[in-house]
Amino acid sequence: MIILLVVIAVILLWGPSKIPELARSLGRAKAEFEKASKEYLYEMSKSKDASGSTSDESILLIAKALGINTEGKTKDQLIEEIIINIGRRKQDRES
Repeated sequence: MIILLVVIAVILLWGPSKIPELARSLGRAKAEFEKASKEYLYEMSKSKDASGSTSDESILLIAKALGINTEGKTKDQLIEEIIINIGRRKQDRES
């Protein structure tokens, strides 16, 4: 019901000719956000400098926030599970 009201409001505000353009813009923004998220996680995993422990702590905090069990897992395994978990959440929101 709410989705129907939102669709009607969008059509009234922008008209049916603007809907494909808005959808493309939203898709591009979403893709850019996902790309930036993956790059950030990749850079975090590759940083092996003096702040490595801070990076490890960040990965643990992100994993715990996503509800991932962190016991006995390496940093690489946690990063992989974080990426998979984010992908699942993305798919859940799309459906």
